[in-house]
Amino acid sequence: MSADGEQEQRTIRCLVAKVGLDGHDRGAHVIARAFRDAGFEVIYSGLHKSPDEIVQAAVQEDVDVLGISILSGAHNTLVPKIMDGLREYEADEDTLVIVGGIVPEDDREGLKEAGVAEIFGPGATMDETIEFVRENVHERE
Repeated sequence: MSADGEQEQRTIRCLVAKVGLDGHDRGAHVIARAFRDAGFEVIYSGLHKSPDEIVQAAVQEDVDVLGISILSGAHNTLVPKIMDGLREYEADEDTLVIVGGIVPEDDREGLKEAGVAEIFGPGATMDETIEFVRENVHERE
């Protein structure tokens, strides 16, 4: 609690991750900067990470949000592997997982069934993404 009796807001910790062979990282850098500017603590994975490396980083860094950036078309293979890994560490309930990139409409429901909270494609605004995270991130003690 702050001196005036209001509850202090905890900093949201985010991992922005590039999975697989996708080398296009401009969007990941843009969202990482927008998250930082919004007051989030941001960790960037770097390029060409395996699903296991992303899971390990998310668990070790105890992130609130995992933002997966993917443009390669391998989202139906790689994202479920990440979700399975988070479940193995019992981190899936505490970690808000969002996906950004090119994901066809027909593939979105399957990713959400796998545990992805939201998918942000071309045209999504930074404000929309930040607001979604703030409204949906799990409160922790």
